[in-house]
Amino acid sequence: MIRLIALDLDGTTLCSDGSVSAVNRSAIRAAEDAGVLITIATGRRFRDAQPVGADLGLNAPLITHNGALLKYADSGAIVHSSVLSSDTAHEVIIKGKSLGGGALVSVDPFGIGTMLYDRISEDNLPLKKYLRWAEGLHGIEIGRKGVEHVSDLGSAVSEHTVVHISFSGTCHAMESLQHSLTAELSARVTMLATIYPALDLTLLDILPPESSKGHGVATLAEINNIPRENVMCIGDNFNDLEMLEYAGVGVVMGNADKKLLDRPEFYTTLTNNDNGVAAAIDRFVFNKEKS
Repeated sequence: MIRLIALDLDGTTLCSDGSVSAVNRSAIRAAEDAGVLITIATGRRFRDAQPVGADLGLNAPLITHNGALLKYADSGAIVHSSVLSSDTAHEVIIKGKSLGGGALVSVDPFGIGTMLYDRISEDNLPLKKYLRWAEGLHGIEIGRKGVEHVSDLGSAVSEHTVVHISFSGTCHAMESLQHSLTAELSARVTMLATIYPALDLTLLDILPPESSKGHGVATLAEINNIPRENVMCIGDNFNDLEMLEYAGVGVVMGNADKKLLDRPEFYTTLTNNDNGVAAAIDRFVFNKEKS
């Protein structure tokens, strides 16, 4: 019996236009009404996941920053948090810059959250696009208050609590950056890549040690005394892998990477544009076959 569901956002719960379909919304509500605890598990910072969580009225804290921060969408109450040390954050930024990476640094996890940046190279179109998205998500005025330009990130991190550092760029460039950072920092951080081959875009997230969606889901399950066999996780990308492996029922979206679709232990549902979340809920919560 499924008692806890963790839903990835982008490419999973959200359609390609960024909306939650009426069918998915109805299925989520039906599962909650049946007593299932439902959370979002996302690589987004809390600030950028909170509007969706609040809109859905979920009955569990959100798992954000790829598992580093568990926080209720409505009250802002924190259930669990992990942060990077100032020394480690500084080293990540300096090393990333030396390899040509433009960093976005998420700070203030105990407040509303702010994203810091200091420079964007002219040819880093993915990072520019991401910044515009972050500023526009909440409306221009409110969104810009959550994105702050600083003169030097390496110096700025010593004045803030850092929960999450991310780099973005082409798939090849980010793969090279990940290999270089792993060689020097793997013992002190968790690195997760979210890859979009069709867009030639990779988001490389640098997180506190032992932070992942899998750890976040396990923490929430433990708090609520829910065995892992009663947990279902649904996702579409490689930063979902640990929670998919943790879950008693791991579900990959029809639009997921072929490497995930080929994993025989995971169930494949419909795509994010075909209400794949609702289909999985119907099958594993209400014992209905997908059409």
